[in-house]
Amino acid sequence: MASKTSAISASLLVAGALAAPSASPADNDGRRARGEAALARITGAEGRTVVESIRRTSPELGDWIVDFAYGDVFSRPGVALCTRELATVAALTALGNAQPQLKVHVEGALNVGCKPDEIVEIIMQMAVYAGFPSALNGIAAAREVFEKKGVRTTAMEAAQPVAPAR
Repeated sequence: MASKTSAISASLLVAGALAAPSASPADNDGRRARGEAALARITGAEGRTVVESIRRTSPELGDWIVDFAYGDVFSRPGVALCTRELATVAALTALGNAQPQLKVHVEGALNVGCKPDEIVEIIMQMAVYAGFPSALNGIAAAREVFEKKGVRTTAMEAAQPVAPAR
């Protein structure tokens, strides 16, 4: 009888939890506001455009990005935004299949004060852990962002134009 009672109690708890209205993510201790602020600081208008595009197809996924990624994680104290962005650049480079997101976060790293040479070094380090193809793709993504923003690395400054082959 005790096990049957326990099973009924558990079923009632689950049913009650499913039936109870849940607080919206935006109501959870200001996480939406923190997320919106962090998103704007890191990604600027481009991030807002990406999230709004996602929300048109999947409102929940857009909210998760703002509330969880930016409101809960990127907004945490204890690690500077530059460090968080460099870690994100490393992870996206290592994945090797997230070029659009990598470009957003390379730009985000620049927006929060990371130096272009630091970004390049982090991507180069990923050659050891994720392989050369991932690092090469990461460098290509970073170069696109640097060119778009008119940013130059030390190596770019030192490079001499290559004469055309004859």
